[in-house]
Amino acid sequence: MIRFFRKYHKWLGVILAYIILSFVFSGIILNHREFFSKMDVSRKLLPPEYRYSNWNNAAVKSTLKISPDSILIYGNIGIWLTDSTFSGYTNFTEGFPKGSDNRKIFQMLQTHDKEILAATLSGLYRYNSPEKKWNSVTLPVKEKNIVSLIEKEDTIFVLTRSLLLTTTDLHKFSLKQLPPPEEYDNKTGLFKTLWVIHSGEIYGKIGKLLIDFAGLIFAFLTITGFIVFVNKIILKRPGKSVEAKSRIKGSNRWNIKWHNKVGWITLVLLLINTTTGMFLRPPLLIAIANSRVGKIPHTELATPNPWFDLLRRIYYDDGKKRFIVAAMDGFYYSDDNFRSELKKFPYQPPVSVMGVTVLEKTDSVNYLVGSFEGLFEWDSQTGETYDYVVKKPYAAPVRASRPIGDNLVSGYTRDFPGGEYFFDYNSGASGINSSVEFPAMPGQIISAEPMSLWNAALEFHTGRIYQSLIGPFYVLIVPLTGLFVLFILISGFIVWLSPKYNSARKK
Repeated sequence: MIRFFRKYHKWLGVILAYIILSFVFSGIILNHREFFSKMDVSRKLLPPEYRYSNWNNAAVKSTLKISPDSILIYGNIGIWLTDSTFSGYTNFTEGFPKGSDNRKIFQMLQTHDKEILAATLSGLYRYNSPEKKWNSVTLPVKEKNIVSLIEKEDTIFVLTRSLLLTTTDLHKFSLKQLPPPEEYDNKTGLFKTLWVIHSGEIYGKIGKLLIDFAGLIFAFLTITGFIVFVNKIILKRPGKSVEAKSRIKGSNRWNIKWHNKVGWITLVLLLINTTTGMFLRPPLLIAIANSRVGKIPHTELATPNPWFDLLRRIYYDDGKKRFIVAAMDGFYYSDDNFRSELKKFPYQPPVSVMGVTVLEKTDSVNYLVGSFEGLFEWDSQTGETYDYVVKKPYAAPVRASRPIGDNLVSGYTRDFPGGEYFFDYNSGASGINSSVEFPAMPGQIISAEPMSLWNAALEFHTGRIYQSLIGPFYVLIVPLTGLFVLFILISGFIVWLSPKYNSARKK
């Protein structure tokens, strides 16, 4: 049995060395998004599916018509000014910080007094017309990720992933703590819990550094193990001098010693990090997607804010005189200006775990709701849901399935003369009740917009980067690698504990 563990500990470690190292360094980048936000990667260096074509890859979230012949088209491409026929484009991002990550636009708003605002990953921005550039708006919160904007009468509402801010002049903001939802149980999603444990966010910056350290330990164990493997091959080759063999054996002794010592000391940390990561991607994600657990005391999760990192979109329904809030765990409304607990809609629309991307009113009771689950017209009173793309009633799956639908809706617009269009993450622009194709994506935008280093790291860390090689089976890379790494860690510890190995080590 020990021989079995030693054999496969070695060979799995060698075979998975590249994947493990890619997880390590991509994970460190993911843990420090702001630090790496100015760094980009040319899309030409990535597989073809990462290159822009037909407004794919979340290039477009939506559009904003600021005059009869001026439309702003925005999303992961930043902001571009075009005309009413989408025939000419001018870069409209002057003033934003360097890096495509800092030009990710979630929503735009033109106020009643013609102010143009942009909700971005790096903060709230206001367009300075005389200077023709964007200026950052100072907010009284540390959180920079602004996800949604609306205007109600003379008040602007600015939504972050955790908080709501209000202002009437963009110079002084009031922090509006959203009340908890009805029957709030002070629990959080199991997915969120595993996420913050895996990233280290559960203990803030110190926790992230601890997980960075765990990543470097993985790298150290991988590299030292690989060196020992290569050295043994070299030693078997004839023609080596006694001095060379002695040097290689000395290298092996050092690498084996510290490989084992560091491995058993950090074993628990590495096991936790590996196990939590396995459940953050399909298919294991499906098993935990809807589970809720108690908040772990004395951690970042144990916040009194019931909406911590849950908010994604806000909308004001003039007809119903109520606010609608789209959160990661459902849709809520307030009909008393957030003075009492938020009410959860008794019937919920289908939304992917990645969150809502479209929320608009279509008539007195129906809303257009888009996400990676699809694009649906949702009756908030009866729960009746209609697939807006294929034009037929939505049928919920009988059993748990993949957390995405047939249409990965990343954006929507009705500003093009041809009618309504949605933007699929993979295939790009598609018409709805329209035979007119959306204008082609111009070369000047394609060549001007690289991928952020952070997003490139995400593709490696989730295994999606290998989709062009193995197709849909890429979803198995994370769980299978996780299982193999668990075996590598446990088998290495068992071999280290074995009496035969211990006696040899003592000699």
